[in-house]
Amino acid sequence: MPQYIMGGLLLLAAAAVAIGFAYLKLTAKVPPKLDAELCPVDGPTSMTIVLLDASDALPPIGRQQLATELTDLAEATPEYGLFELRVLEPNASGGAVKFRACNPGDGSSVDALTGNKELARRKWTQGFKQPLERALAADLAGVPSDNSPIMATIQAIAVERFTGARSDNVAKKLVIVSDMIENGRDYSQYRGDLSFARFKKSVAYKQFRTDLHGAEIGIKYVQRQKPPIDSVAHIRFWQEWIADNNGRFDSADRLQGVN
Repeated sequence: MPQYIMGGLLLLAAAAVAIGFAYLKLTAKVPPKLDAELCPVDGPTSMTIVLLDASDALPPIGRQQLATELTDLAEATPEYGLFELRVLEPNASGGAVKFRACNPGDGSSVDALTGNKELARRKWTQGFKQPLERALAADLAGVPSDNSPIMATIQAIAVERFTGARSDNVAKKLVIVSDMIENGRDYSQYRGDLSFARFKKSVAYKQFRTDLHGAEIGIKYVQRQKPPIDSVAHIRFWQEWIADNNGRFDSADRLQGVN
């Protein structure tokens, strides 16, 4: 083959490779600009909020189960989705935040030709995975209180996180880890029956009425020895409460062990 033809073919091949790389660069997904919590400045792509009512220590087996399940839940958070861990405290509206970050992705979806998989993996490990592990390993006991303002805390979370244009088209999930015994001045589940009808007659019905904006609500149910509670009727109450406040009940799973 004449040398000039060979040279032309090599130039064409080099041009094709250059065009290919340029195409990959142009079509590659551009990562969003992130804030200090690794969330897109335009808002997270999804929201997963965990509310932990730890005013009474969980049994050891339940604590172990919960740590595993919350780790799995966090790591399943969609890329650039928010994961937030809060502890219910009567004096902290919406609960005290113990961990808050968006999942920046673990690098598995990064194209090796157009991105840096190792850098992405390091950002995920140092900014998301390790801080979450430290938060779950910490003492998450809440502030002891005679009141258990579960409804008020959920209401505050709904206003803070689920309300507004940025949240309208975003998948929203709230997971509550609690014995779910609401106990307040105007309504208490320690007294009277557990019917939703009784609750609707109380002052608390209008006081804690809120809009969950279609959020999916899951319960990690902590069983207590005292006082004895009809757990079936109790969960039925919360199913009705969630539906009445424009939420979607997902499931209620019992944590192992009893306190």
